[in-house]
Amino acid sequence: ADACTRAAVDFLLRDAHGQGKLKLPDVDNPSKQSGWILLGMGKLGAHELNFSSDIDLVVFFDPEAPAVVDPLDATELFSRLTRRLVRILQDRTEHGYVFRTDLRLRPDPGSTPLAIPVEAALRYYEARGQNWERAAMIKARPVAGDLAAGAAFLKELQPYIWRKYMDYAAIADVHSIKRQIHAHKGHGEIAVKGHNVKLGRGGIREIEFFVQTQQLIAGGRFPELRGRETVPMLGELATRGWITTEARDALARQYWFLRRVEHAVQMVADEQTHTLPEDDEGLERIARMLAFADAPAFSQAFRASLQQVERHYAALFETAPELSTGIGNLVFTGDVDDPDTLQTLHGLGFQRPSDTCRVIRGWHFGRYRVTQSAEARERLTELTPALLRSFGQTRRADEALMRFDEFLAGLPAGIQLFSLLQSNPALLKLLATIMGAAPRLAAIITRRPHVFDGLLDPALLTELPDRAYLSARLSAFVEGDRLYEDVLDRLRIFASEQKFLIGVRLLAGSIDPARAGRAFSDLADLTIEAALQAVTAEFAARHGTIAGGVVA
Repeated sequence: ADACTRAAVDFLLRDAHGQGKLKLPDVDNPSKQSGWILLGMGKLGAHELNFSSDIDLVVFFDPEAPAVVDPLDATELFSRLTRRLVRILQDRTEHGYVFRTDLRLRPDPGSTPLAIPVEAALRYYEARGQNWERAAMIKARPVAGDLAAGAAFLKELQPYIWRKYMDYAAIADVHSIKRQIHAHKGHGEIAVKGHNVKLGRGGIREIEFFVQTQQLIAGGRFPELRGRETVPMLGELATRGWITTEARDALARQYWFLRRVEHAVQMVADEQTHTLPEDDEGLERIARMLAFADAPAFSQAFRASLQQVERHYAALFETAPELSTGIGNLVFTGDVDDPDTLQTLHGLGFQRPSDTCRVIRGWHFGRYRVTQSAEARERLTELTPALLRSFGQTRRADEALMRFDEFLAGLPAGIQLFSLLQSNPALLKLLATIMGAAPRLAAIITRRPHVFDGLLDPALLTELPDRAYLSARLSAFVEGDRLYEDVLDRLRIFASEQKFLIGVRLLAGSIDPARAGRAFSDLADLTIEAALQAVTAEFAARHGTIAGGVVA
């Protein structure tokens, strides 16, 4: 696909050069410095095409590229070239066709040209880009045209795709896409006949979302989680401790099995279909193509594969709401306290249950920015029983709840951590311990909610915060910041977050006081050193340098 697309692009560029519409710097290498950027998305970008895949392309251009004769005409020119490219690739002739081509992954495809200026695209992604577009860009790869310009564009897009704060807000958003896919694409009970291998329950898309969602959450902090290919990223997630080795091996094995099934289905009629045949004869054909003895043997293996994928996917995304608690009534509607609820709260360890009811009713009324959406309140309602149980297990349940309430009050609108806490009991327990037993740490997380991001690292309590560890984290955290004020802001954030995380390790018992003291000292040294470098560079940029001058 890459070779075919590049050949067609080079032909079109030479043709435009011959007509005087472009002035190519190197006619023998027409794509070089042409400014025409073609990104391969999805399976094309990840080198994972099926036997009969469409290719997904997103097309941009740089109107300031050396080859562009008239920047004002560039949108029309490159859109026209893109239209011709699609015809070359997908129009059927007596010799067949090359690749069906889809351009609908570009920004706002209903109102934008086929080729979009890079600056307009960057503005779009920064101001209006959605999480599903971030997920799509994980696999984006320059496949044709001006490859250097394509790489530069993706580099500019890195802060949008890979956010330095762990993006737990993306979990619910990406999961909502999955629910929409199931709603619109025939999601139902696991079956074999007529099952959609890609979009059905337990299918390929669930494995891809299993990986991509965790990439969106952590890829900003851990560059090794930014890969395009699904199976290698399963390995990296296991290495970093985000998933178990059992999940890695099972999902990788089922991914390749389901891909083989997908290939077989598409080979029957060279169609981009992902649905198994409805009839016995068709299913028997697929079974034989995949070297099974017969359709029942294939059906058994296929169903087992789907169930295994579903089990791992459900563990990540679909934790059942714990509304029937088994610990008694928990009713927080209306203005009057429910007597049974007061009794339940007292049994959980709350000394002022009426105050607890008042606080929780405030959440349900949406009095804080973080609880103003119906979806956020719904998730918090599902979380509340586990939340109260965790706070009740601390020595000061009432104080723990009040500190958590202050934490919620400081969160900006739209940050949805409730589903994450519900699906991660260990994280919830750690947060409850902080709120109930460590007032100073609780005060930090209340004043600076961003430090919560650091708790999401599964290796938090196993990696020692020695000087090398802190130095590597600091380098990654300030990477890409060029402005002096930005560097100082990042240093402040880093220092406050790491002080908090060192304190959490001490509270959890993973380090002793002596090691904590050394870690605090190393953090101070590294932060001062980085700040001095930034100040020195800024001073030199503004006032110049004195030969032989040094900072004492």
